[in-house]
Amino acid sequence: MSVQRPTTSTRELPTELESPRAKLVYLYLLPTAASIDELQSDLGVEKITLYSILRTLRKRNLVEKRDGKFAVAE
Repeated sequence: MSVQRPTTSTRELPTELESPRAKLVYLYLLPTAASIDELQSDLGVEKITLYSILRTLRKRNLVEKRDGKFAVAE
């Protein structure tokens, strides 16, 4: 992974996240919101997989969609 993002958040990883990819997406979104295209480009995960992960994270109220971008729920 070539992208370096600031990690200033002190939030812990939710224990209900078991999938390594779900953890990766959640941690990526901690410092800032990102579009599906940014997630795909930076994480190298296919969009179909990202949509599935984000749907699960949204159902668990861990991630929300704001202005076309996904962010960790507050």
